[in-house]
Amino acid sequence: MEKLTFADFELPEKILDVLADSNLFEPTPIQEKALKPILSGRDVMGIAQTGTGKTLAYLLPVLKMWKYNKSGNPTVLILVPTRELVVQVTEILENLTQNISARVIGIYGGKNINTQKLLFNDGCDILVGTPGRVMDLAIDNAISLKEVQKLVIDEFDEMLNLGFKAQLTHIFEMMREKRQNILFSATMTEAVDALLEQYFAGPVEISLAKSGTPLEKIEQIAYKVENFNTKINLLENLLKTDSEFSKVLIFCNNKKHADYLFTKIDELFPGEFDVIHSNKSQNYRLNAMKSFETQQVRGLITTDIMARGLDISDITHVINFEIPEVPEQYIHRIGRTGRADKDGVSVSFITKKEEPLLLDIEVLMDKELTFKDFPAEVKINPLKIASEKEEVKMKNAHTVKFEEGGGAFHDKKDKNKKENWGGPHKRKPAKKVGANRAQQKSKSKSKRKK
Repeated sequence: MEKLTFADFELPEKILDVLADSNLFEPTPIQEKALKPILSGRDVMGIAQTGTGKTLAYLLPVLKMWKYNKSGNPTVLILVPTRELVVQVTEILENLTQNISARVIGIYGGKNINTQKLLFNDGCDILVGTPGRVMDLAIDNAISLKEVQKLVIDEFDEMLNLGFKAQLTHIFEMMREKRQNILFSATMTEAVDALLEQYFAGPVEISLAKSGTPLEKIEQIAYKVENFNTKINLLENLLKTDSEFSKVLIFCNNKKHADYLFTKIDELFPGEFDVIHSNKSQNYRLNAMKSFETQQVRGLITTDIMARGLDISDITHVINFEIPEVPEQYIHRIGRTGRADKDGVSVSFITKKEEPLLLDIEVLMDKELTFKDFPAEVKINPLKIASEKEEVKMKNAHTVKFEEGGGAFHDKKDKNKKENWGGPHKRKPAKKVGANRAQQKSKSKSKRKK
């Protein structure tokens, strides 16, 4: 059977030219499945693994149907969960619309809202943003959502995980009911189901793979490791002995651990790695990602802020330095490699405490990781970090002993045994000021007589 091309979907020539310039001619499976249902105008709910081409799956049909709006208010609203995704989707849109007159604006929190209001002076056709900042601008009347004809929500499950439900429902109420809703999610959760039932009218479901299905082109290996500091020694060994670790994304579970690991790795490999997380400024994060994309640095240490949606090409290895507490998050992490029909490798470092988390992941995937022997040349560092140390529980910590002469109520020292009479004015009789003055006057008179 002959393969479909983008031309088969009768996309505008100006968009096909841009795709051709990027060597994109054939749709991925999710794009092939999504294009026709979206073009039909029906609500669509797409379930697809990360790295499958979801962004173009909704952008291409939306652009085919887009029409210029004289009022200058957006007719297409695309909501994504993070600043980085706003930047990425906006850049893709600006590239796709370079030969047409669509006005594309990307907005997110962390930047001066008054500065962002100025972006809308010349109108907006397609708005990309995080829910919080879109809601703020709509409340301030900087934008109107009444003319939105197509609503796209990408990474729907992650948006709800991040606590955006209130903002989303507020945005839904600001828009007219008659619109097309296009939703994409990597996993189908109860929270996603509940919102679908409440706000969307029977969307067509497109599923590329069931939730938790591992990406087939990624080799998943693991090492059993003593503790966090020994993981650093193992990472050093792998980076020094295996040249294939050339573009490495390393995940930690929190910002503190990411910063600590970066400090240690930067000492071992000066200037070869960078670190990003939510405490880093937006410019720092974007610059670090650009350096990683262009391989100015060998690797990037991060938290799960990098696990969703971001498309960085040719990542050779994803390292789970710590195992995520949410099993689905593992799928999103390893999906940063093995993209665009290329093979990838994920490496997980697992302590005894993390073994139950790994079991949950393997149950979700219905697949076991391949364990490798811990290298004999790697030294075990017995020093534990704070989170690995067991809490010391003091026995009878709240018991108060009442022992004679040495308990809670022991005898006072001699110098503290004096009785307190309330102050000097109570210990001595008060002077009668008026009487003294009368005595002094009588004495002065008697002296004069003499």
